[in-house]
Amino acid sequence: MPPFIAFAGVLGGLAMVRWAYKTALRVNQELEEVRLSRVAEAARAGQIQTLRRDPVTGTYRPG
Repeated sequence: MPPFIAFAGVLGGLAMVRWAYKTALRVNQELEEVRLSRVAEAARAGQIQTLRRDPVTGTYRPG
């Protein structure tokens, strides 16, 4: 009986790892979609500013 219990424990552990992996993939996909939608929304609204070089100091500034 103990080998059966160990085998069941291993199968249960593998099932948990598989579930956690799929959940992590799903969450990362949802986060990526949100990130891309925010970038696209900002681009549509014209909120993304480009950097221009200041000829006097040589530093880059928005505008």
